[in-house]
Amino acid sequence: MARVARRQFLKALGGLGGAAAAGPLLAPFSRALAQSDPLLAGRPLVRYPEKTDLILLTSRPVQLETPMSYFDRAITPNEAFFVRYHTHPVPTSVDLATWRLRVTGKVEHPLALTLDDLKSKFPKASVTAVDQCSGNSRGRFSPRVLGGEWGDGAMGNAEWVGARLQDVLKAAGVRQGAVQATFAGIDKPAFPTVPQFVKSLDIGRIMEDPDVLVAYQMNGKDLPMLNGYPARLVVPGWYATYWVKGLAEVDVVDHTFEKFWMKPAYRIPDTPCGCVPPGTAPAHTVPINRMTVRSFMISPARGAHVAVGRPLMLKGIAFDGGAGVREVHISDNGGLAWTRVDLGKDLGRYSFREWSTTWTPSRAGNYTLMVRAVNSIGESQGLEPLWNPSGYLRNVVERVELQAG
Repeated sequence: MARVARRQFLKALGGLGGAAAAGPLLAPFSRALAQSDPLLAGRPLVRYPEKTDLILLTSRPVQLETPMSYFDRAITPNEAFFVRYHTHPVPTSVDLATWRLRVTGKVEHPLALTLDDLKSKFPKASVTAVDQCSGNSRGRFSPRVLGGEWGDGAMGNAEWVGARLQDVLKAAGVRQGAVQATFAGIDKPAFPTVPQFVKSLDIGRIMEDPDVLVAYQMNGKDLPMLNGYPARLVVPGWYATYWVKGLAEVDVVDHTFEKFWMKPAYRIPDTPCGCVPPGTAPAHTVPINRMTVRSFMISPARGAHVAVGRPLMLKGIAFDGGAGVREVHISDNGGLAWTRVDLGKDLGRYSFREWSTTWTPSRAGNYTLMVRAVNSIGESQGLEPLWNPSGYLRNVVERVELQAG
């Protein structure tokens, strides 16, 4: 999508941060989020360009959460996909006549690729993969931790199409001694004291994984501006912190990159569970990487009223960091017994996997339904939440309260 189609973007984004109104591009700011979830209750729904009504976490930088109703299907619509930026202002337009993806550093042939180059000079590759913020569900941690108090909707699943990053690096000719590649986007902080968002991956990690993409298409369309137009990094199975949006700079380096957004930011305890006792600090940390196993019941919604003795369709999604979901189970008696549910179409090991089953409430009163997933290597979800001081890696068995009458 060319720059001309995005000229109104700045007005819309500015409307949330100052006195200027953004007109119809924003949902009424006073509209309260109709949720039974106390964490989200009262948060406004807002509408940014190319987006439907999303839950506002912050406007500077932009952080928008997807309502859980959109996860009743495996593929998350582009307009409902969550948004997470680290610095303000966010990019509002791109001129394709001047935009280049530059590959520099320890390479034989530095590159300056246009969007047409990415589409025409490299084999097209695709992967269906979950993009999940590292801090998804942080607002549910106890004791509370610092950071954006997300509910559960800082995630989405899409089919991504682009060039394999390994093909791009092969074209540049990675030189002997290269250790990592760093990635920076077109977003720049307003003040020089604020560190630019730059991430890194090991060269070996890139060269061994053909699913790491420089994606220029999302669910068959151009990327929305807020989700990384014109191209972004896609690192399936790993948290979204590595999925750099608006990718513009790839620098191949001969050392382990440890600037702010790799260290001290986005670190987890160097323990098998990535956790420590609640309220304590880890002795050692490592960069966050692979996602944990998660599953959610989407329908019926939290707090729904259902009929006694009438069969009810339960639906949801499950995913993990790339081993692939093997089974999903539900329980209506506190985890004493579990029932295996039906899995939907397999869209790939990095994708949401739909699940469904029929359940009938046998009596009037309150029910707590629980859902857990098991992946192909036996990893699952615990009954009690694990804790770390950054609010990452949540994968506890989720519960949905229903009332039958």
